[in-house]
Amino acid sequence: MINLDNEKEILIEKIEDLEHKNSLLTTQLDLDYIEILIREKFLFGKKNDKIYIIKKDEN
Repeated sequence: MINLDNEKEILIEKIEDLEHKNSLLTTQLDLDYIEILIREKFLFGKKNDKIYIIKKDEN
């Protein structure tokens, strides 16, 4: 019974984590989070790299 309770807690935490991650990818995109996903998925860049965002001047 204790094992089932522990497993339930672990699954609840995973669900909450997935819901949070999903919320970062829906209506208001969190560009920092997307960048993290890209770096992890495609092994792009190094862990402590500094990120510089250059915005194009429309004028």
